[in-house]
Amino acid sequence: MGSRKCGGCLSGLLILLALWSIIVNILLYFPNGQTSYASSNKLTNYVWYFEGICFSGIMMLIVAAVLLVLENDSNYKCCQSENCSKKYRTLLSMIFSALGIAFSGYCLVISALGLVQGPYCHTLDGWEYAFEGTAGRFLTDSSMWTECLEPAHVVEWNIILFSILIALSGLQVIVCLIRVVTQLSKILCGTYSVIIQVIDH
Repeated sequence: MGSRKCGGCLSGLLILLALWSIIVNILLYFPNGQTSYASSNKLTNYVWYFEGICFSGIMMLIVAAVLLVLENDSNYKCCQSENCSKKYRTLLSMIFSALGIAFSGYCLVISALGLVQGPYCHTLDGWEYAFEGTAGRFLTDSSMWTECLEPAHVVEWNIILFSILIALSGLQVIVCLIRVVTQLSKILCGTYSVIIQVIDH
């Protein structure tokens, strides 16, 4: 009962993290609240991977919803015996948790790449990735940020939002990993045996 309650809390946390990922990703499309840069395609290319909206957001909401159903619907039976039903629910929970790791891991990687690449901005030489060749050194050297003339404060905007996405997706990876380990321990430690007994005729 305690593990089921804990699992429900973890699934609820995944839903909260997913909703925040969607919000943060949407904000990346509107530097300083302006819509003109998105409509004219003057944003960093990594925001178009929809990492926070689709993968760490919508897909994670689906994963969390399935995990909640698997945790809470104790009366549901996917096969004849109760033990068999528990086995398959445990396996399904582990599979969907692993999918959650894949989805949030994708968001984590893409967000990290977007953070290191830096924003697409207007400089004295025109629109370009002003910090693409700095290997992320601009992140700790704020004196370089003035190279981006437009949008205003776009460097800070990207750094803050991509960092938040990294943190949110990183937490999702941890939560899903905990769920995988928990379900795997149930299987390996014999809480539910995954070996289907052959019934002697």
